[in-house]
Amino acid sequence: MSNRIKIAIQKSGRLHEDSLALLKACGISIDNGKDQLKALARNFDLEVFYLRNGDIPQYLKDGVVDIAVIGENVLIEKGAGIDIAEKLGFSKCKVSMAVPKGQSFSGPSDFNGMRIATSYPNTVKSYLEKNGVQAEIHLINGSVEIAPNIGLADAICDIVSSGSTLFKNNLEEVDVILKSEAVLAVSPKISPEVQPILDQLLFRIQAVLRARESKYVLLNVPNRKLDQVLELLPGMKSPTVLPLAEAGWSSVHTVIGKDTFWEVIDQLKGAGAESILVCPIEKMVL
Repeated sequence: MSNRIKIAIQKSGRLHEDSLALLKACGISIDNGKDQLKALARNFDLEVFYLRNGDIPQYLKDGVVDIAVIGENVLIEKGAGIDIAEKLGFSKCKVSMAVPKGQSFSGPSDFNGMRIATSYPNTVKSYLEKNGVQAEIHLINGSVEIAPNIGLADAICDIVSSGSTLFKNNLEEVDVILKSEAVLAVSPKISPEVQPILDQLLFRIQAVLRARESKYVLLNVPNRKLDQVLELLPGMKSPTVLPLAEAGWSSVHTVIGKDTFWEVIDQLKGAGAESILVCPIEKMVL
């Protein structure tokens, strides 16, 4: 039997579906059954372990699994010594300090002497030490946001995505401790035998992530304006330029990053580009 790389994925919750979608986009088919704790890939040397999110760092440390898709915030809280192989760009959130609405806040020193409720005690402890603040940490596993309302704490530290949960509990975010996203974490005990499988998986993941961050663009340009348009394009190496059937015109093909897409499109139109066609990219292999 060939070596298989063992990957941990959140059993349920916000990371579960996105993790499986990423593997599917990498061409990996998982034989999932209802309530399975383990599953094999049909067409890749990979075994999936479905675990509780908070338990995954210890499984990585112990070498029970080789890699894991996990929130960076959980890794910072519980995963000292575990390396990140790739940031995955989904499940983005913040770990932030929040206080009751209307309470003044001028900086971290305001937390001196306060009771802070959190599910991230190590993260809060580092934040307090960094800012020279003395405060009492109350560890809560569950609905942290209710703590100030029932008199258990003066402030909280928790994950913030949209901010709606804070709003519903009459709290407001006052300081961002860290920004987080899903990452591919690697066990410090990963064996050399499965390293080539990890390299192959990373190659596929990176091709998928590059495609998600890019758009394929085709545009028509009069030849007299071609040089001006080409100066604006950030293509992978250089844009592809093909003559059109109509004399004096060219078709330009290129890739534009999602973050700068609309800015570049506006510049292209201003420089004379016409009939701009935008296509999604499924994979981008360099």
